[in-house]
Amino acid sequence: MKIKTLVLALAMANPMLVATSARAATVGINQPAEAITAERIAALPDKERAAWQAYLARSQAQEKIDRASLAAELPAGQATPPLPEKSHGNDMPLDRSAAWYGSAEARHVADVIVSFQTPGGGWSKNMRRNGTPRLPGQSYTGNNLSAYLGENDFDAPRDRSWNYVSTLDNDATITEMRFLARVASQAPGKDGDAYRQSFIKGVNYVLAAQFPNGGWPQVWPLEGGYHDAITFNDGAAVHAAQMLSEVASGKGDYAFVPAELRARFAEAQTRALANILASQVVVNGKRTVWGQQHDALTLKPVAGRNFEPPALASAESAGVLMYLMSLPNPSKEVVESVRAGIAWLKATAIHNKAWVAGATREEGRHVVDTNQDSPIWARYYDVASARPVFGDRDKTLHDKVDELSLERRNGYAWYNNGAQRALQLYAEWARAHPL
Repeated sequence: MKIKTLVLALAMANPMLVATSARAATVGINQPAEAITAERIAALPDKERAAWQAYLARSQAQEKIDRASLAAELPAGQATPPLPEKSHGNDMPLDRSAAWYGSAEARHVADVIVSFQTPGGGWSKNMRRNGTPRLPGQSYTGNNLSAYLGENDFDAPRDRSWNYVSTLDNDATITEMRFLARVASQAPGKDGDAYRQSFIKGVNYVLAAQFPNGGWPQVWPLEGGYHDAITFNDGAAVHAAQMLSEVASGKGDYAFVPAELRARFAEAQTRALANILASQVVVNGKRTVWGQQHDALTLKPVAGRNFEPPALASAESAGVLMYLMSLPNPSKEVVESVRAGIAWLKATAIHNKAWVAGATREEGRHVVDTNQDSPIWARYYDVASARPVFGDRDKTLHDKVDELSLERRNGYAWYNNGAQRALQLYAEWARAHPL
């Protein structure tokens, strides 16, 4: 594909992309996602405006509460404790025997989890949960700042001391909730009250963070930038939707959840599914798949970090499709959505290629020919052309992975085989759900 053609395709996919001729291999410049603001909400149709205004006000009020609560924990003049430890492994296992969740070890993890829950009910990411409980005045989160922040970086927080405080990123919040529910199920009576109360607080966080249209941001209370977008990255929105379904059922670990909350979760699940279907990108009248992030107000794919373009995302889309295939009694629209998404994955599969490390780090990761027909997919595909697209930390977009800086080639999964699992599941699912 000629560079001029790809530039046009990128521009058609998202007018925020600006072509550049600074380098021959550069096909565009990534543009930042827009935050949810009062000004943008004011431009919405009348019937949508009130719900979004209430949502933004709720977010702003909760952030003030969270900040004030933390500030009030320390007497004037007392030194702030150091940042808590980050996680180096799976500190909240969800695959142990039921009996293990009644052990002292599991109870300690649950106690640490409860101590780090924010007033709003969420948790931060990548935190050690089997270490020391949070100290008074200690931050709810560790250092989540990127080591590569540049000028006008998409990942630069508006407040460096208040970053990813409550989030669904990297399985945060949902994992803590699942772990607490397992421990609570092994601690009947007063012994488990603290865990059940913390879980219910998490339930209310998930409900409060859900957008009026059914999606979820990466961070809530809202932090701005791409964090305000509907986030399919790392399965954030899908994991939240799955949690809704499980809690609404009132079965197993979630039997203690009050009926009123289960009913609210069932309603929220319905809105989550509607948002997923509405966000599926349509090109030339045909459904395709999903982006890594979608603007909360327009539902269009948007950029994430500097090197993450507003493109279709193969692995995240496979996760969405597997969620849709897990639904009992899927509607005709769900069936059509799945069939269209699977067709797109089949059409974009890359055969007889492999993504490998170089003989030396200086050579860098690259694509090679292989005789093994185990398909791989690019992480990102241009919306209009369905061709792979790659980004670098300087915000340049490229149509060849070899044109990226060595740091980005070695430090990011530009190709993956994550969609293969979705194709395998689909083979059986399609027989049970004909159109």
